[in-house]
Amino acid sequence: MEIFVVDAFTDRPFAGNPAGVVLLTEPRDDAWMQAVAAEMKHAETAFVAPDEDPAPLRWFTPVAEVDLCGHATLATAHVLGGDIRFTTRSGILTCTPKDGWIEMDFPADPPEPVDVPPGMAKALPGITIKAVARGVSDYLVEAANAEEVRSLRPDVQGVTQFSSRGVIVTAPNDGPEDIVSRCFYPNYGIPEDPVTGSAHCTLASYWAPRLGTADLLAEQASARGGRVRMTLEDDRVRLAGTAVTVLRGQLSV
Repeated sequence: MEIFVVDAFTDRPFAGNPAGVVLLTEPRDDAWMQAVAAEMKHAETAFVAPDEDPAPLRWFTPVAEVDLCGHATLATAHVLGGDIRFTTRSGILTCTPKDGWIEMDFPADPPEPVDVPPGMAKALPGITIKAVARGVSDYLVEAANAEEVRSLRPDVQGVTQFSSRGVIVTAPNDGPEDIVSRCFYPNYGIPEDPVTGSAHCTLASYWAPRLGTADLLAEQASARGGRVRMTLEDDRVRLAGTAVTVLRGQLSV
């Protein structure tokens, strides 16, 4: 089976979010896919049966399967090329090349306002918590400004106490992008995710009404960094990004 490493949500190698992509030529069980993902050690490794339509697509972190992963979907679409439909645990996802980017049609995730969970302020030192909301998978924390987001050094162990996949910290941006964010998922073996496609389903749903526009450009300010285009349309979010293949090989097992 062919296996790839693709840097997603970037136009240059060794930036963005790296994902493994495995092109399945025969059925494999969950334990095997989980073992491959643990071996790859990327935030997610995608497994796809490319000869089917829609193509079955699944995503595994080094420790668990997840319901939705944007960057590994982008990476898979980049490897396969052209218009493609995937069937996933989050329904049918479509990917379409557009103006040199790949556009993905994902479900929107409008987060609901919640009280600040106990321990949140301690887990996010230096963040002025303006609001907290809860999406399907993550807490979203609005900070006072972009500098607070960029300079945050979270208590990663403290983040593990929350009953969620992880925590998104975000603010309006001070650069050409509309918003900035960072995402922390230690409960899934990912202390900080470089660029998180699925989190932008939550971010688009949160920021579009507040900024008065359905079209947003986002920066995820991790050490590797990345950019995501977002368009909110009713209960869907169109996410777009670019990607670069950095490795291609064959699995020997």
